[in-house]
Amino acid sequence: MAESAVPAPTVSKKEGNPAVVGLAGFGLTALVLQFHNVGWIEIGPVIWLGLIFGGIAQLIAGFQEKSTGNNLGYCAFTAYGCFWLSLVLMLMGSKFGFFTVTGTEVGLYLLAWTLFTAILWVAALRANGALAATFSLLLLGFILLDIAHFVPKESQVLWTRIAGYELMVCALHAWYAMAHHIYKDVFGRDVLPVGPAWIGPR
Repeated sequence: MAESAVPAPTVSKKEGNPAVVGLAGFGLTALVLQFHNVGWIEIGPVIWLGLIFGGIAQLIAGFQEKSTGNNLGYCAFTAYGCFWLSLVLMLMGSKFGFFTVTGTEVGLYLLAWTLFTAILWVAALRANGALAATFSLLLLGFILLDIAHFVPKESQVLWTRIAGYELMVCALHAWYAMAHHIYKDVFGRDVLPVGPAWIGPR
């Protein structure tokens, strides 16, 4: 009997969601940086974590988002991975005396990232409640850091600490969004709902 010309059905292989790694790296590195900003730790852990998890791992997650068709995740994870890599290299450069930067230059660097974040924030408002909250807190945190770099020197520590505590909340929101994806996959139901978009359905 001749073999059937009908091809056998292909079984699609389940793939992981790169957003869980991107959100994990973003949240953890942001949290540890704020530990430094409020004076709890020195800069060392921030350098190594920012290089590996906030930078390289988040960058890889961003590249993987491309195949999912999620432009917000693709842009955000790739960009903020580059943010951490550039920040770490900038801090190391200032430490070892090559391509050093002034406080004002760091402030302008952060201002540029604030404007970039504002663009993604608008998109996040149309995604879901958890992302809208995360990006709103991130945008506010960047604004507070901007202020910290341009106020009189005697007020800079205070504003940096305010930004630090606020961005800790932002980091925890990113972890909530991460846990939403993981728990939904593991438990087979929406254990941690992300909520509706803030400015209309997606």
